[in-house]
Amino acid sequence: MGVGGSLEYVSENYLMCISHKRNNKHHQLQTVELKVAMDCDGCELKVKKALSSLRGVKSVKINRKQLKVTVTGYVEASKVLKKAKSTGKKAEIWPYVPYNLVKHPYAAPAYDKKAPPGYVRNVEDNAVASSVVKFEDPSFVTMFSDDNPNACSIM
Repeated sequence: MGVGGSLEYVSENYLMCISHKRNNKHHQLQTVELKVAMDCDGCELKVKKALSSLRGVKSVKINRKQLKVTVTGYVEASKVLKKAKSTGKKAEIWPYVPYNLVKHPYAAPAYDKKAPPGYVRNVEDNAVASSVVKFEDPSFVTMFSDDNPNACSIM
């Protein structure tokens, strides 16, 4: 192994050590979406400035019409939410998903009048299923039975 080979070996090991330390230090690149109450350009600027100051943030995009803030970077969702709330604005994790991803988009827990067009609240399937009322009365079950010749007693 010559000088070039040893240099290559050392540089590869050095880069592996650095990248390993970076992975422990930083989080995975992720996108955090928040719903933040913003009324004017000043509110928007205040929120953008606060979120941009977080360590690891790569970009902050704001859609004031939908009250949606999208933060991309090596950050934790909880820290982003905490920083957004520190501005004095009402903030929460983005509660909406496209309506075609929800099994029953117009059931009571999912449907939200304040949701942007094409979105509904993100709900668990169990919550929607539990809100649907199931009526099981034995008289209705036997009313249309094939065993009973007078089964269709409604007519």
